Amino acid sequence: MEPSSLLRHMRRELDAFRDCLDGDLAAPVEHCGDWTLLDLTEHLGGSNLWAAAAVTEKHGDHKPAAGPRERAALIRWFGEASQALYAALDTDPSTPAWTFHPPHTVGFWQRRRCMEALVHRWDAERALGISQPLDAVLAGEGVAEVFDTMAPRQIARGRTQPPQAALRLEATDTGASWTYGPGTPVAVLTAPAESLLLLLWGRMPLDGGGFAWHGDEQAGRRILKGPLTP
Repeated sequence: MEPSSLLRHMRRELDAFRDCLDGDLAAPVEHCGDWTLLDLTEHLGGSNLWAAAAVTEKHGDHKPAAGPRERAALIRWFGEASQALYAALDTDPSTPAWTFHPPHTVGFWQRRRCMEALVHRWDAERALGISQPLDAVLAGEGVAEVFDTMAPRQIARGRTQPPQAALRLEATDTGASWTYGPGTPVAVLTAPAESLLLLLWGRMPLDGGGFAWHGDEQAGRRILKGPLTP
């Protein structure tokens, strides 16, 4: 996706997350351990500040202060953190920046922070019992990021092994497809792009509705077991 499109989507997703802060801050967030919505807000706001510093200060050692616990102050803090991120990322995507995986440019963060906001917006809304769809094209960009960035990082950090065979994922709503692993795919998994992204990030079970297998399903399941994301 174009950087300008990613930035527009990121702003929209962060605004939607901010809207959730009018809800129950003590609501548990299902897929984030024992976090509440307040904890998730502190994580997303703090990591936005960390990513902004990775661009402006060109290192990954920034340690943001804890977010406030009172609602009004938390909302202001989150908005300021979002604005700091916008300001840092609204530039030429080829600008050098510190990143935890290639490319070491602002473009890396434009995509990464958009995907972070997308998934955590879904987390926050789900915690409040809200069901809003993910943009299908944006979700597809997130699937691509898992395979070209997050899974290779998991391998590099010794958290999983390289795949011994290839798996192909196909989005039934956009027609996009992605292949992960060496050689000809031994299996194909089809579903809407949103479902594929939520599956890869551990938000949706593989045995839920909407997924269809073709080929060697068991081999495909072994590849997906990874874990492909942190």
